[in-house]
Amino acid sequence: MKAYWYDNEPGDQRLPHDSGRLVEPSYLSSLGVLYRSFPNVGDPSSVDDLARERDYKNRDTICVSPATMGEAYESKVKMFFNEHLHEDEEIRYILDGAGYFDVRSEGDEWVRLRLEKGDLIVLPSGIYHRFTSDEQNYTKAMRLFKDEPKWTPLNRGTDTDDNQYRKDYLKMRDSSGAIAAH
Repeated sequence: MKAYWYDNEPGDQRLPHDSGRLVEPSYLSSLGVLYRSFPNVGDPSSVDDLARERDYKNRDTICVSPATMGEAYESKVKMFFNEHLHEDEEIRYILDGAGYFDVRSEGDEWVRLRLEKGDLIVLPSGIYHRFTSDEQNYTKAMRLFKDEPKWTPLNRGTDTDDNQYRKDYLKMRDSSGAIAAH
């Protein structure tokens, strides 16, 4: 995993958009973002301890690529890139390929996380974020869930700013003492 400040330059969302300013893992932690490395992707049980610890009961696999999504691929990637939040944690374990998760900082700037095979990320409920594949257009990931598998994005707007999960997230983030990292 590599974390850095998004450069906000125009261009394809799947490009690195690397500002050259790295973000420390401690800053991600202050935002509530959890990162783990499980390089033995051939053994899906490698994440079992984390799943038990965090009470994840279900999992599935998603493959984001033109080969698996066909003509819907481009529209799906654009949809995933809309800024949104979830009322549940978002857990992704990259089994193959790579992709980017962008998360909002306490100053409302984008922090980009490049995830590759073996990387696992947990985004807290209520954090604004977005996802895109990289230039290779291929991301295979395990999704873990506390309950039945669901993926319900709530796009950023006045309603989501007032969402209780968003308010709870901000309270958690602000009490953790998010540090200015740039």
